[in-house]
Amino acid sequence: MDLEKHPQKPVAPAEPVGIRASDADRDRVADILREALAQGRLDAEEHAERIDSVYRAKTVGELEPLVRDLPAPGADGGPAFAAASPPGAYGYGPADASRTENLVAIFSSSVRRGRWRIGSRTDAFALFGNIEIDLTEALFSQRITVINATSIFGNVEIRVPQNISLRGNGTGILGNFEVEALVAEDPDAPTVVVNGYSVFGNVEAKPKRGKVIADLQKHLRKYLGT
Repeated sequence: MDLEKHPQKPVAPAEPVGIRASDADRDRVADILREALAQGRLDAEEHAERIDSVYRAKTVGELEPLVRDLPAPGADGGPAFAAASPPGAYGYGPADASRTENLVAIFSSSVRRGRWRIGSRTDAFALFGNIEIDLTEALFSQRITVINATSIFGNVEIRVPQNISLRGNGTGILGNFEVEALVAEDPDAPTVVVNGYSVFGNVEAKPKRGKVIADLQKHLRKYLGT
């Protein structure tokens, strides 16, 4: 084919309603529907029908009509779902300040990993036990997530993805409390704050790196004798 005679036509950008829906978009709409059910705006049957449509939707345009007649959580009559989210924006759901998850390990272990929705606050307590919190696949309902970690003769390990911010403050009493600070390039990215203390124990929060990078760092520390 002669490309000079038949130049390739530029591909037009997709309309906002034609953008492929993300899992965060679907979860955000599901949260709006759940609140509408609790407020009596939807009955159980209609809520079930709309939820089924949410998780079958492939584009933003299919999600928008499901909440078109509902107000945004905490808003005075505003639209519940914006058809076009700005690039890089996160689909935070309605904040629930009262939601706290407790992870306890006493002479045992507790692990939280995989695809799960983390609340605004998590309390982790390890006494002669081990707690692992892996946020690399977690869904964030809010911009700031606080983890209060306490370790007494135990271990609390927190791993976060590299595209969020991580900070914290704590104390190690004859133990270790370490938070590897991380600042995301995207200002809308979630922030995880780790607070707490350890007594004859360990609290550690770091970004999770790929296996190859981790192995290289391990061999480098061994080579340098550190």
